[in-house]
Amino acid sequence: MASNLKSAKDLVVFLGKSVIAFLESMVFTIIPKPRKNVAGEIVLITGAGSGLGRLLALRFARLGSVLVLWDINKEGNEDTCRMAREAGATRVYAYTCDCSQREDIYRVAEQTCKSFLPAMIANNHGHLVCISSSAGLVGISKLADYCASKFAALGFAESIFAETVVQKLNGIKTTIVCPFFINTGMFEGCSTVRPFLLPVLEPEYVVDKIVDAILQEKVYLYVPRFISFVMFLKSILPVKVSLLVADYMGALNIMDGFVGKNKKE
Repeated sequence: MASNLKSAKDLVVFLGKSVIAFLESMVFTIIPKPRKNVAGEIVLITGAGSGLGRLLALRFARLGSVLVLWDINKEGNEDTCRMAREAGATRVYAYTCDCSQREDIYRVAEQTCKSFLPAMIANNHGHLVCISSSAGLVGISKLADYCASKFAALGFAESIFAETVVQKLNGIKTTIVCPFFINTGMFEGCSTVRPFLLPVLEPEYVVDKIVDAILQEKVYLYVPRFISFVMFLKSILPVKVSLLVADYMGALNIMDGFVGKNKKE
């Protein structure tokens, strides 16, 4: 009897909390959440020497953040550092770091006097941003290695998010970004047959969306939003129908025209 009462109580609490969470989500869909202030916050950006990393650095420079810039390309990173100062940042620190080498990460981390997640946990304060991809949500033909890395990044970020929730570390936020192909040259030669649904994105547009998601503390960011509908279809459609949708969207052959930066040069 006691067990039945507990089960009933748990169900009522679950349903009540679910309704509140759903209503809260609906309200914030209509009325955007207030943007948090990141002036004076330390923002570490990997891959800051070019592309999205550079654009993010410039955006956070204008927001008054303290910038710590990492990139394997020393010259590009120093250029970003200079541009960030010109954009208004008063404290910018550039470090040459190969993020594929654990020793290099520890070496530079020691120089910046940061211990990352343990320090965030100790202070219950921080924001982790994972740049995954739409290729981290669905497998793409001829893109197995890239998909694997992006699936891994997404899974890692979701796991860390789950750990912060379980430990009730409400001050540590997570944002997982899953954009479609971005016009940075990485996927040179690739095109989309349905640009009205899945356009090749301009970097500036994606960065605006990323920064806005961070400031509103969104957990997931799909760019464009049509990707969220694709994920819904993937979860409910039979495999054969999903493949027909992918074929219609051109996803099965999207890499056929791939040239890539190195090959093009």
